[in-house]
Amino acid sequence: MSNATQLAQAVAIGVNTSNQQLHLPIELRREPTLAEYLPGPNAEAVDTIAAMAAGTGEPFLFLFGNQGTGKTHLLQAACLDAAQRGLKANFVPLGTEGLGPGILENLEHSDLVAIDDIEAISGNADWERSLLDFFNQIRAQGHRLLMAARTAPDTLSLELADLSSRLQWGPRYCLAPLNDRQCEELLIRSAEHCGMRLSPDVVRFIMNNNARDPASLVTLIARLDSFSLREQRQPTIPLVRRAMEDGTEAGG
Repeated sequence: MSNATQLAQAVAIGVNTSNQQLHLPIELRREPTLAEYLPGPNAEAVDTIAAMAAGTGEPFLFLFGNQGTGKTHLLQAACLDAAQRGLKANFVPLGTEGLGPGILENLEHSDLVAIDDIEAISGNADWERSLLDFFNQIRAQGHRLLMAARTAPDTLSLELADLSSRLQWGPRYCLAPLNDRQCEELLIRSAEHCGMRLSPDVVRFIMNNNARDPASLVTLIARLDSFSLREQRQPTIPLVRRAMEDGTEAGG
């Protein structure tokens, strides 16, 4: 198991690299990094998140944007970056089935906590109260909190006015989608990160036949990497086509 994989598992289940007690039964599906995220129009947001992961900068930040703009990637990557620096970091996806408010217990002692899918608990009185209490606790500890949702904090359907107010205290960034040229650059960079080379024909084929949001493109590259490693050859259009078909079958 690679060091990056061990860090990913540590962050996801709520431990630091000192083998402290496990908290969260969640695993990261991959090993996202801040360097892998192509900023495009979101450079300021990425820089702010990187500073938080380093233990400096803003104490609180709220990300929002449509699905596929990379919110989850940035939250997970920030936690991994913090863990690599020896800090204690936790990633909490509220959209995960079976999570209850108790999952936040004692997490205020973490250096960085990233909470995703805030919209998933809107209207749940127990969750909203617990999230408000946690917000106050982690601020009192002087630690950092990243949050993300599909919509801006002032448009979430929250019933607790104090929570709604708290979520508007810090900077907020709406992640904008990448244009086609930036998506092509993301494809090439992600492939190179995996040790693959994409020819212009392969890039063009992907852009014409696959969803163009960053999440879909990075997922395809990860699947293509598995095919390429298994067959010990660089990606070709037939190999890309098979990776796409495999993803369609996996998605039902």
